[in-house]
Amino acid sequence: MPELPPAHPSFREALRYWLRLGWISFGGPAGQIALLHRELVEQRRWFSHQHFMEALNFCMLLPGPEAQQLATYLGWRLHGWRGGLAAGALFVLPSAAILLGLSWLYMAGGHLPWLAGLFHGLTAAVIAAVADAVWRIGRQALRSPSLWALAGFSFAALSTGKVSFILILLAAALAGGIGHRCFPQQFPASGHRGKPSASSAPSLVLRPATAPSPQRSARILALSLSLWWTPILAAGLWQGWHSTAFQQGVFFSQAALVTFGGAYAVLPYVAQQAVEHYHWLSHSQMMSGLALAETTPGPLIMVLQFVGFVGGWQHPGPLSALGAATLGAFLTTWATFAPCFLWVFLGAPHVGQLHQRPALSAALAAITAAVVGVILHLGTTFASKALYPLPGGAFDPFIAVLAPACFLALRRTKISLLPLMALCALLGVLRAALPLP
Repeated sequence: MPELPPAHPSFREALRYWLRLGWISFGGPAGQIALLHRELVEQRRWFSHQHFMEALNFCMLLPGPEAQQLATYLGWRLHGWRGGLAAGALFVLPSAAILLGLSWLYMAGGHLPWLAGLFHGLTAAVIAAVADAVWRIGRQALRSPSLWALAGFSFAALSTGKVSFILILLAAALAGGIGHRCFPQQFPASGHRGKPSASSAPSLVLRPATAPSPQRSARILALSLSLWWTPILAAGLWQGWHSTAFQQGVFFSQAALVTFGGAYAVLPYVAQQAVEHYHWLSHSQMMSGLALAETTPGPLIMVLQFVGFVGGWQHPGPLSALGAATLGAFLTTWATFAPCFLWVFLGAPHVGQLHQRPALSAALAAITAAVVGVILHLGTTFASKALYPLPGGAFDPFIAVLAPACFLALRRTKISLLPLMALCALLGVLRAALPLP
């Protein structure tokens, strides 16, 4: 007798799953997407493989963390706006809570030698993780000489220090869209087909999706923009328009518009502005924040919350250091993730039509190619700051040996990043305890 499709899950049943997902979503976007596919397509059969991949392709076109936005879309498809809010928020909240505690420990205990040694060791793992990201993304993204050229252009442009990250993304998108029409082999459309489910059992028969309409789009825009900007404007009225809190809200709202390619892609832009322009934190603190974000579940872009926390702590204004840091962390997280719900809810009814627009997909592929150069620039910046931590200072042989060893371990063995980071942290603590120069 043929197996029947599963029953439509209740909102409470789905809520339990989204809450659990927020605590176990380690492994970066690739691991998180694989986890969603395994549980929702293969095990629970709430979605077919084809629908899941159409949703993933849609989320890849949006700025922001694609795994979190994919969960938001899938929640919306099951239970409308409340399902999308639950799935997207619960994907982020556990990570935000954990990182808030770790950020406080980092700032309050920064004077402890063992803690400083721990983060010194983690620096090597961060450099290796960035190099591994260049390797993995580059192998998938650079599929033609023109895409290789885009990666080289973005690296060279950022190295000059005179070209904006936003301009690089716009130029890459334009090149991909136009290039696909003229030279489709040089600028191919991106595709995330994935492997079909091993199960032949039928998936859930979904209810009809909400139909797109101008009225619906206008309501979503009005409500989402109001919710997005109300806390930021309130912080400006309370703390002043030149306060760190308001500046962080505005800056990270701008960053949310250009977070294509994941956290590694946007970090050079954030570092350039947060470190060199606003002076909210240092390069070494940025690397420590990335290390902390790597150790927590949820999207890696949560590193931006650390930036907001440290910026508030070091520029508290009339508030206490912890109060200003907590406010900065909240506004940064809000400005980073509130737009994600806007993009998903606005575009979700159009998911089934995206395959008819290959030029959009080609533009995304070109952006991803440019992001390879962006991440490479981030890696070289991090490495140089770690090898020579002070201007004119001594060379750091500990990082010089440990970072390449970590990269080789990631590429040549089956070890994952989390245990490797734990090992590096332990080595850093041991080195701090030994009387070495």
